[in-house]
Amino acid sequence: MGDRDWLNWRASDLGAAIGQGAIDPVGLTRVYLDAIDGHDYRDRIYARVTHDRALAEAAAAAKRAQNGTRRHALDGVPVSWKDLFDSAGVATEAGSALLKGHIPQADARVLANATQAGLVCLGKTHMSELAFSGIGINPVTATPPNVNDPALAPGGSSSGAATSVAFGLAAAAIGSDTGGSVRIPAAWNDIVGFKTTSGRISLDGVQPLCKRFDTIGPLCRSVLDATLLLSALEGRPAADLRGAHLRGLRIAVLETEVMQDMRPEPLAAFESARARLVDAGAELVPVRSAALERAAPLSAFLYSSEAYGLWGDVIEANPDVMFPQILERFRAGAKVSAPTYIAAWEKLYAARAEWNVQMGGFDAVICPTAPILPPDVARMLTDADYYVTENLLALRNTRVGNMMDLPAVTLPTGHKSCGIMLMGKPMQEEALARVAVAAEAALS
Repeated sequence: MGDRDWLNWRASDLGAAIGQGAIDPVGLTRVYLDAIDGHDYRDRIYARVTHDRALAEAAAAAKRAQNGTRRHALDGVPVSWKDLFDSAGVATEAGSALLKGHIPQADARVLANATQAGLVCLGKTHMSELAFSGIGINPVTATPPNVNDPALAPGGSSSGAATSVAFGLAAAAIGSDTGGSVRIPAAWNDIVGFKTTSGRISLDGVQPLCKRFDTIGPLCRSVLDATLLLSALEGRPAADLRGAHLRGLRIAVLETEVMQDMRPEPLAAFESARARLVDAGAELVPVRSAALERAAPLSAFLYSSEAYGLWGDVIEANPDVMFPQILERFRAGAKVSAPTYIAAWEKLYAARAEWNVQMGGFDAVICPTAPILPPDVARMLTDADYYVTENLLALRNTRVGNMMDLPAVTLPTGHKSCGIMLMGKPMQEEALARVAVAAEAALS
């Protein structure tokens, strides 16, 4: 086995090997940096590679490993960061020319937490402009390639985060999710993506899109990796996954609009995944949610209005530098009145309460992560109507987790670019992780 094989290892396995003295963090980090610098898609995946920081952090991790003072199970493991997390002395541009040259003086809270835990920062990855797209196309900076076909969209907005892992250029990645931005690129690149509950992880030092919906989460190769990464980001113990199983669990199969307009491939993947969960002992119960049906249309008033409220002045000072499709989405928020916005939130709070009561007796809720496959990038850039349609469809299912303020995880199904999404109860990431790791075993 050569050192380059490490590029395909799970983050948890790399961490365990470091702890056993089988892998030197400096050697591991050099393998990743060399792989990044020698990769054909380097500049389409990474916005900036932080060589000096990575090697310095790896050297510190190596010393801790040698003297038995490792701080975390992932101490010494190299990860990438979406380019909306502030990083001291290194540009944070959120995929937009509006922030070109913006260099923060301090790390975002989650980056500081991860550094304290010993994770090694490889650099910053490309993303949809200001995180306002589920497709991942960004002609302003770069559009990362999909791991299954470079001509297809990578998913967004954590596009570079997902592809850095899928192409073996990071052991894991940290992204953000406002309407699906962790889960869509994870699903389309056949990895795991874990969205947390709003407010669970600090957003200090994170460039916002919609603060009431913005969340942070890892993109990685396994549920175990995800739980360890969440532990490092939060500075709390990881979920205990021992003995997790599906036998006797009640899982709601969501049957609202999430099953409409399904393309054949995602539908077949979902039906196959359902069958395997049943074979593993889970009880799957079809469920419709009137609360969700009332809540879904509210997103049209809530997302763009808050996004424009946060960014409108910056955008209108220099609108010509933006990707027109993203500019149009932001400007739609200017048309939403304050009474409409406030009323929409009141209706959403009521819908969330009703959802929590209805789903209280289930261990998880499942649906396809996305109803479509990754669209062709060239067509998306030349057909405006197609871009709008596919972007809205890409976000439709994942947005359920954001609208209802739930932790959610997408798992690969074994069918290319097709994921299955499991949603839990607010602030109960640990319980969801136990269901997810059992489902992961059934699906693999």
